[in-house]
Amino acid sequence: MNELELTGRARTHIVDVIDPRCLLHRDAVQPFLDMRATAAVAGIDLVPVSSFRDFDAQLKIWNEKYRGERQLYDREGRPLERSGLSEPELIEALLCWSAVPGASRHHWGTEIDVIDRHALPAGQGVKLLPVEFGPMGPFSRLNRWLDEHMGAYGFFRPYRIARGGVSPEPWHLSYGPVAEVALERMTVSVLRSALEEREVEGKATVLSRLVEIHRRYVASVDVPERSSPA
Repeated sequence: MNELELTGRARTHIVDVIDPRCLLHRDAVQPFLDMRATAAVAGIDLVPVSSFRDFDAQLKIWNEKYRGERQLYDREGRPLERSGLSEPELIEALLCWSAVPGASRHHWGTEIDVIDRHALPAGQGVKLLPVEFGPMGPFSRLNRWLDEHMGAYGFFRPYRIARGGVSPEPWHLSYGPVAEVALERMTVSVLRSALEEREVEGKATVLSRLVEIHRRYVASVDVPERSSPA
């Protein structure tokens, strides 16, 4: 991937998948469809609720959350009131669940947020909060199935545990063979270049903290499990 693709400013690496409807990196399409077919045999309707997201889409999410037009959540997934937060506190709250524009792994087309459509209660929307994937949540079975099967198709959870950056996201899968290379190329300078040319809420504070943000919220992720040598 080049710098424009890495930061969501180009989509030349992306394929429009018709069924299920999603946008994926060209190398991730068949592995995902194969995993979905295997899940279907187990009675799981594995569908993405989010896939590729370009810079402008991530910018809209970031700016609307910053301005209080979208709900904020704390690290435990509880609603958080924006009023009373200083700008550094607000940006920290944003970063728990939303990447800085240009830094989202969803720009790469390797990332999908998934649910089991069969398990979604009638009339209920998806919030993508940890409780939905917990023992009593509607996607607890999907959670266990992914633990057992996603690795065979090259997928892993980059936000499996808390590392002091992004909060754990059990719904977020990454296609490792492409994502690991993309992560190596996503440097502070690449991210800075993407941010400097656009109107991002809180940009001055973000740029002043960019090295820390990159370390905590971009580079600090779980990696795919490696098979032990025979």
